[in-house]
Amino acid sequence: MKVYDNIIEAVGKTPLVRLNKVVPPGAAQVLAKCEYMNPTGSIKDRMATYIIEQAEKEGLLRPGGTIVENTSGNTGQSLAMVAAVKGYKCIFTLPDKMSQEKIDMMKAYGAEVVITPTDVPGDSPDHYVNTAKRIAAETPGSFYVDQYHNEWNIEAHRLSTGREIFEQTNGGKIDVFMGGTGTGGTVSGVGRWFKEYAPNVKIIGVDPLGSVHYHLFHTGCLPTAYVYKVEGIGEDIECEAMDFSVVDEMRQVNDKQSFDMARRLLREEGLFCGGSSGSIVHAAIEVALELGSNKTIVVTLCDSGNRYISKFLSDEWMREQGLLETELELGLVEDLLTENNKSPLTASADTKISEIIRIMRANSVSQIPVIDSGKINGMIHESDILRGLREGAVELETSTGELAAPIGGLIYPKARIEELYFLFQSDHVAVVIDGGKVIGIISQIDLIEHLAKKTDKRFI
Repeated sequence: MKVYDNIIEAVGKTPLVRLNKVVPPGAAQVLAKCEYMNPTGSIKDRMATYIIEQAEKEGLLRPGGTIVENTSGNTGQSLAMVAAVKGYKCIFTLPDKMSQEKIDMMKAYGAEVVITPTDVPGDSPDHYVNTAKRIAAETPGSFYVDQYHNEWNIEAHRLSTGREIFEQTNGGKIDVFMGGTGTGGTVSGVGRWFKEYAPNVKIIGVDPLGSVHYHLFHTGCLPTAYVYKVEGIGEDIECEAMDFSVVDEMRQVNDKQSFDMARRLLREEGLFCGGSSGSIVHAAIEVALELGSNKTIVVTLCDSGNRYISKFLSDEWMREQGLLETELELGLVEDLLTENNKSPLTASADTKISEIIRIMRANSVSQIPVIDSGKINGMIHESDILRGLREGAVELETSTGELAAPIGGLIYPKARIEELYFLFQSDHVAVVIDGGKVIGIISQIDLIEHLAKKTDKRFI
């Protein structure tokens, strides 16, 4: 019998479980790393333990000190557990979209919780990250964890999560690893381990619609984030703990897909995990179908469902959010592409404005995505060309890359049409991406025509 000296030593060593009922026949095998079986019920126990121990070694956290952090809830619980064992105080900032269960659990450990508004930009002083920084600066003897930009976050998952998966799969004998992109620590850490010891394994990040990581991966530019309901995954700021150099591909999911799959994992597989686990597994099943049999995917089940009893595990809450019924849905983004027989045009960054004008005239389009070194880095609009020519800032020989504007938002073909409303708040068009390639451009008039057709059908 092995007896641990304290609960911190029990962090990690979580089982790898095969998914059965939710994975369709003929698809790749999907193995789930059950991180919700960590002491506080989430994968964040690994990062919290490692960072606090490193801070102690570096003299950044001393006896009687205070741990300060911005969190979606899971990191706060993990840090609070470590603080309880080691005797530190805790102050955590939390966006107001997070569940009451998370708040109560942190308080139960003795932590102080400061609630901040969710729907504020990343540079707002009221943003939960900036609030935590301010509290840390004003609190003597404090240590600001800074999980979103802390290299130790990545290192924790490289040395624990990545190593464990590698050992549990006979030296990394898998084809794909998929994890959620929140702070970026998990995917980056596991990615670094596998790039060193099993570089043939493909690393795929999963990001919710409304988050910035998917867009950053494809364009390198920070988009305007918007509010989504799934917790513990995604972010509205650029994170230094997100190392895209070890990520091969990104997949997007929406709230309904995430919650529907999380509910299925509980009811069909007996896995009591949270909404972000549903996000990852939904995307993993898409990849599993693409790969076919005789392939293996490993996913992380990030946290426990016990903190979402009043949210997506409640039929009433799902109904209130418009996520339970399906008959009122507008369809998928790919439906618009089919209707309009999209064949998107693109231009390189060094294409001359004179050529862009010719292409626009010949094809009756008003905007063209700009590709630079294989990545989408902007959009050239006819209105910007007109303004530049009028002001004398643009000539016919000017390169497109000099005039291209940032893309307001990318979206994948399986996204719900409802998601387009959010993207149109920051740009006139939505760029549809699949496998890193532009497969379509949807304008507001495309959506209007689609809705008009659906309305006509109701009266036929």
